[in-house]
Amino acid sequence: MLELKNLSFQVPDANSSKKEIIKNINLKLKDHTFTVITGPNGGGKSTLAKLIMGMEMPTDGQILWNGQDITAMNVTERAKLGISFAFQQPVRFKGIKVKDLITLAAGEKLSTSSACEYLSKVGLCARDYINRDVDGSLSGGELKRIEIATIIARNTPLSVFDEPEAGIDLWSFNNLIKVFEEMHEKRENSLIIISHQERILNIADEVVVIADGSVKAQGAREDILPELLNGTSSCKFYQ
Repeated sequence: MLELKNLSFQVPDANSSKKEIIKNINLKLKDHTFTVITGPNGGGKSTLAKLIMGMEMPTDGQILWNGQDITAMNVTERAKLGISFAFQQPVRFKGIKVKDLITLAAGEKLSTSSACEYLSKVGLCARDYINRDVDGSLSGGELKRIEIATIIARNTPLSVFDEPEAGIDLWSFNNLIKVFEEMHEKRENSLIIISHQERILNIADEVVVIADGSVKAQGAREDILPELLNGTSSCKFYQ
């Protein structure tokens, strides 16, 4: 279980004071659950994801993973505990092949055919990509799908995706939905996805609405989603 206790995060502003991005958030996210975190732009969703992964450190509060306090742990330490993160804008790795990246993610020696299976899951023709460099020759959408393939290969207890739909075409997005559905159906691990997309919200177990740095709503998809999709009643989540 992932638990956030009184979590806050501040950054300096132009007036030499502090701007509060995350405000005293308390959340419990159960194991084997597909959670979508949604809300208006600038509300703190991506910052919260980075706090969970250890890319930012909270100003106050705690982050507990299976009862262990991981608040002071860095990205590498959290990754070793079994937390994965997919960036909104994937990182490029000059001098490394796609196959090598997937093999590193899997943590074991993979045959070419095994590595290709992961690429096929995200809608890439394996023979066209397996020996490509993970560099500027790849488009943003291609990098995004390769990154998601590495997350699948890692198969960690918790995977966090920051707006995975960003920068990919409709066909790729349809494949992405199938990937998330398959990951969810297995019920082996937990997923946290930062997203505005209704199709991703529709396959979640739980929805958390973040606005102005605070939790405005949390609950089962069937309870929260109708309010979000209603043009008038959803406004109460953003008050």
